[in-house]
Amino acid sequence: MLLRSQEQGGYWHGVAGGIEADESPAQAAVRELAEETGLAGEPTDLGRSYVYDGVTVSCFQVEAPSGWEPTLDWEHDEARWCSCDEAEALLYWPEPREVLRELR
Repeated sequence: MLLRSQEQGGYWHGVAGGIEADESPAQAAVRELAEETGLAGEPTDLGRSYVYDGVTVSCFQVEAPSGWEPTLDWEHDEARWCSCDEAEALLYWPEPREVLRELR
């Protein structure tokens, strides 16, 4: 879980971001993951999406290597490893909570 800086809203969420011109959702996921955490990984499409504020959000997962720790960008103040239950309790937005429930 990532804690957005106070300037960015100060709430907990997963890696997220917009799709740039000529990017697929998977390519955007790879780029945002690297930008926000420093992790280079190949996303697995969860086959799940939701609409937030008129924008379709595609959901992916990436496996981090054992012992890896994130290097946060300017948008985030803290990262936390946690269980799905803990993540669900931290998440600010209801839509990602529902995605976590479906992963169990």
